[in-house]
Amino acid sequence: MLHDRVLVSLEAEGERRSGGGILIPATATVGKRLAWAAVVAVGPNVRQVEVGDRVLFDPEERLEVEVQSKGYALLRERDIHAVATSRIEDDQTGLYL
Repeated sequence: MLHDRVLVSLEAEGERRSGGGILIPATATVGKRLAWAAVVAVGPNVRQVEVGDRVLFDPEERLEVEVQSKGYALLRERDIHAVATSRIEDDQTGLYL
């Protein structure tokens, strides 16, 4: 990975359930929404994200790449909206922007 690039493994995009338990099919049209992904690799100039973190990003601002028959998305660090991580301090929530 070079510069400020982040390689993420996309979470499965398929059927999902609403908060009330309603099954939403994968073919349902949804307005613009952000997506979660797991960080697989980071470039040397990335400061806020580490391998293994879950990140929130806009799926329309991604470049897709296939490595060994598996699909990934390539992002710039500035395109990441939030990071969910387990490495937190005592006074933090575990989700930061």
